[in-house]
Amino acid sequence: MKLGKVRLISLWHICPLRNPFQKWREKATQECPCGYYNHPEKECTCPPGAVQKYLNKISGPLLDRIDLHVEVTPVPFSELSNKNNVGEDSASIRQRVIQAREIQTERYKDTPGMYANAQMSSKQLRHICAINQAGEALLKKAMERLNLSARAYDRILKVSRTIADLAASTDIKAEHLAEAIQYRSLDREGWAG
Repeated sequence: MKLGKVRLISLWHICPLRNPFQKWREKATQECPCGYYNHPEKECTCPPGAVQKYLNKISGPLLDRIDLHVEVTPVPFSELSNKNNVGEDSASIRQRVIQAREIQTERYKDTPGMYANAQMSSKQLRHICAINQAGEALLKKAMERLNLSARAYDRILKVSRTIADLAASTDIKAEHLAEAIQYRSLDREGWAG
C-alpha cells in the first residue's frame, strides 16, 4: 500500500494493479453482516458472536494503515430538517482546509515529492510532531489503555499535526491529540461489544 501498488493473486492468474493508495487510503465497512450494529433505531439481528467474527476478518495490520476510523450512524430526519441546527458552513471549512494545506506546503517545501503530513517518515515525525509533557502523558495513557501499535502511534501524531494545522496552531496541543486518538476507534479492544 505504501508504494501505491496492489498485486492480486488468485489460483488462476496474477494481476498487478496500480491503485491510488498514496492519495486515498479509505475503507468503508459495516460493523456486522446485517448492518445494524450500534444503530440508534434498528436492532442488530446477528446471532451472538457473529459481530466479532465478522469484524475479525479485518486484520490489525490493515487497520493500522487507515488514518481515520469514524463510526457513522444515520442522522434522523428531524435533525436534518432542523433550521435552528446551524453548524460551520462549508465555505469556512474550505478556507480552513486551504490554510492548512498552505501550512503543509510551506513546511515541506524543501522536501521533494512531499506535500502533506501523511507522508512524514518516522524520523521527520519526531521533529515535526513534537508534543509537550501533557501530550506525552495523554498519548502514553491511550497507547496503554487501548493497546495501540507503534504504527497507530505514528498515525495519531500525523493526524494530530493535521488537526493542529486546521486550527492554525504551531504546536500540537492536548486537545489535538485527544481528537486524533478518538479517530482510532477500531483499534480499541472489544469495540464490538
